[in-house]
Amino acid sequence: MREQLGRPMRGVVGIAARCVCGNPTVVATEPRLPDGTPFPTFYYLTHPGATAAMSALEATQVMRELADELAGDEQLQAEYAAAHAAYLADRAAYGEVEEIAGISAGGMPTRVKCLHALAGHALAAGPGVNPIGDRALARGDWSPERCTCAHPRTAT
Repeated sequence: MREQLGRPMRGVVGIAARCVCGNPTVVATEPRLPDGTPFPTFYYLTHPGATAAMSALEATQVMRELADELAGDEQLQAEYAAAHAAYLADRAAYGEVEEIAGISAGGMPTRVKCLHALAGHALAAGPGVNPIGDRALARGDWSPERCTCAHPRTAT
């Protein structure tokens, strides 16, 4: 993970998703970092290919398109709200932090704000849990089914 991000990770409690080669793709992070900082992003996308793909999507109109889709689809809104609740429940297992109570990541439950966070949740939770994260992954040019790691099977 240090190699992927170019810095040490803080507050990592585990690897939430891996590349097919075994390298980390998403880490789970404590809701309060060791220095005391509240950290709402429980699922943190670390894979360089995945982060690049989400950055490329964010540079286009994809976030606006996903936001428009969300605004016009009541079923999608309900699924996204359920993703928000699932995210909060996953994080709560590692402690409650008053400063971030009710705050998940990526704009959930009503906005599309950060595709990195939404894709990280989708990868960690599996298909069908975060519908916006699933859509972002489907639109990107990176796939969790294909290794693009510079150094397959490196140490975590």
